[in-house]
Amino acid sequence: MFAKGQTVIQLMEKFAPKSLAVENDKIGLQLGTLNKEITKVLVALDVTHEVADEAISMGAELIVAHHAIIFRPLANLRTDTPMGSLYEKLIKHDIAVYISHTNLDAAEGGMNDWMASIVGIAEPKPLEELQTEKLYKLVVFVPRTHREQVLSAVLGAGAGHIGEYSHCSFTAEGTGTFLPGQGTNPHLGQPGKLERAEEDRIETIVPERLRSKVVQAMLKAHPYEEAAYDLYALELKGKAYGLGRIGKLETPVTLAELTDIVKRGFDVPAVRVVGDGERIVKKAAVLGGSGSRYIHHAIRQGADVLITGDIDYHTAHDALMAGLSIIDPGHNSEKIMKREVAAVLGRLLAESGSRTAVYASEPNTEPFRFA
Repeated sequence: MFAKGQTVIQLMEKFAPKSLAVENDKIGLQLGTLNKEITKVLVALDVTHEVADEAISMGAELIVAHHAIIFRPLANLRTDTPMGSLYEKLIKHDIAVYISHTNLDAAEGGMNDWMASIVGIAEPKPLEELQTEKLYKLVVFVPRTHREQVLSAVLGAGAGHIGEYSHCSFTAEGTGTFLPGQGTNPHLGQPGKLERAEEDRIETIVPERLRSKVVQAMLKAHPYEEAAYDLYALELKGKAYGLGRIGKLETPVTLAELTDIVKRGFDVPAVRVVGDGERIVKKAAVLGGSGSRYIHHAIRQGADVLITGDIDYHTAHDALMAGLSIIDPGHNSEKIMKREVAAVLGRLLAESGSRTAVYASEPNTEPFRFA
């Protein structure tokens, strides 16, 4: 079977949740409808006439793009303008356009992690932290005979992660008391008679995004008609999400060597470089898109180099004076997202049992030419 449009986007947002986007970012469904069956999805960096023609020729009903097709408020929708004719083309061929932008940048395993991997950053951290996941403590009381069953269920649903450790929990033995009322069907004891049972107290950590899933898994595995459990918020900080990545390189290299790595990894013919090519780079920062305003983030965190696009003249001078090298592969270097998103979304659809196919767009949407 083929997936409905809503299902495709639910899977996309499972990977890159909309909650990770910066405020007022132009994300989500921007054109068309998701209330239809999707046989083919085309993943693109930008939506241009060439990309629209590609979608039409292959019969794709949905384009998942990184850059918004509607960025500024529309004063009108004239089809005799370049952008208006693009909207008309997409609408006439019933092609929906969905945007995943800064949420894809910030997502775990998303744009900035792909960039960090290409550059060779070990254990990357956000360059600018936007939010940290809220954590909860789940405490549940369960008869000793069902301890492993319940514990396995909650951990299997995603509970118990602390940093790089998984399956973290605590168990204590005790005695539980309860008096089943009339009309109950207790797992232990009899209605109207006080019961004492050997029980275990299980404690574990639950991230906010998995709270409902973990609780439902616990209730399903619990043998009691009415499970006794507590769920309360913690001051402990969970996983940090944000823009850009920074960390030490797996292997220190010269700035010139790193420049070659960037050119090959991002498939660009040339880059702009600020700094001495013989400088040894040990710590690097990356940020997809326009990163001029992030040079001070990189400087404060001790980066030797910032790899990002759209660096302006005066920002380059500021970085040079502050001792920060820059490699600018251009904004279009984000095109790496096409193959990566196509692979992730294709895998998620296949795992869901869908026959919907996902393709990476082929046209080059780089507006600049190197002469």
